[in-house]
Amino acid sequence: MSIEIYKRIADFGKRLNAQDHIEDALPSISEEAKAIVNAERCSIFMVDQEGGMLWTKLSDGIGRIAIGIDSGIVGDTVQKKAAQLVNNPYEDSRFLTKIDEKSGFVTRNILAVPIFNSRQEVIGVIQLLNKYHGDFDDKDEGIMSFFANYISGTLELALLMEEK
Repeated sequence: MSIEIYKRIADFGKRLNAQDHIEDALPSISEEAKAIVNAERCSIFMVDQEGGMLWTKLSDGIGRIAIGIDSGIVGDTVQKKAAQLVNNPYEDSRFLTKIDEKSGFVTRNILAVPIFNSRQEVIGVIQLLNKYHGDFDDKDEGIMSFFANYISGTLELALLMEEK
């Protein structure tokens, strides 16, 4: 990972800290995540442990998505507390083809990275779709894991503020 990417993420973190509401922060997080790994789309899923659901606070090009907490590649990311790199989703039994069918979008590859709170619980997942040039790789996973760790405090604070 080049030092420029770390600097870019640090600069982004400074801008992110200035935002008070999660609705303001999520589009910025999505745009930055896509730019860092050169992806076409980004969805940010939030974990609702009590309701047993994952739902998007932000999803590019499609309305709100709500799935069971153990559904799909995103659900597997939450359950395993680990990033999932899938470069052939239609051959992966975890892939929820209905979402593509409903939206008309064709997913070529997926990188899903957990977002942890200060207690090391998964509070969300950043899911990136369709890297523009080639497949997602271990380098992309490492960069996005660092990014997710960097933004986690902001997301956790924003979620706590929403509860008030």
